[in-house]
Amino acid sequence: MSDAPVILNADDVYAGYLPGIDILNGCSMEVREGELIGIIGPNGAGKSTFLKSLFGLVPIREGSVTLQGDDITNQRADELVRRGIGFVPQNNNVFPSLTVQENLEMGVYQAPKSFKKAMERIGDLFPKLIERRHQRAGSLSGGERQMVAMARALMMDPHVLLLDEPSAGLSPDRQDETFVRTREINKSGVTVIMVEQNARRCLQICHRGYVLDQGTSAYTATGQELLKDPKVIELYLGTLGA
Repeated sequence: MSDAPVILNADDVYAGYLPGIDILNGCSMEVREGELIGIIGPNGAGKSTFLKSLFGLVPIREGSVTLQGDDITNQRADELVRRGIGFVPQNNNVFPSLTVQENLEMGVYQAPKSFKKAMERIGDLFPKLIERRHQRAGSLSGGERQMVAMARALMMDPHVLLLDEPSAGLSPDRQDETFVRTREINKSGVTVIMVEQNARRCLQICHRGYVLDQGTSAYTATGQELLKDPKVIELYLGTLGA
């Protein structure tokens, strides 16, 4: 996909939660249309912080983020959704007291008239959710709740989907299902940027991977190249690739 246009670019990003304390120290990333990008690295490397900074949830103090050439640095999350970015957080990513359908309705709160068409599109990717649309999200398994969260983020038909640790806390079978669904979402035409602790599985499905360490982009290559890189294997896959 090296000839595909750049859809999102982060250039030398410095960001953090508290004033004067940077967790990101010059992170850069170039994402081309249609790619599935994996972000791996040790705990505390800034992976989730980087994803949240792209979505306007962590203030960027230096550097910039562009979407299709337009500067979106530090724009509000609701504006980024309107512009075509979806985000699935790792924790608390569904409304447990609401039904599956009500959760999905929340995904199109900016364009409620598009709900019917969006549900038809989501039904092709998540047929089980349509079957359970009247069930409360809090009664679903962890893997099923993750599907609801991903489906809700897709309701606005985003260009780019940001996934923060989608397999965290799931059983091995549910983890596999999550990675399969992520690949299917990407194949449907959505560019995906995924932070993952299951580094080996992530690199197996992604087109390119970025290794973050100490708040900066340490390595980048195709997923297959990183899987075979001795330094990556020694430093990251040994502890993260179970």
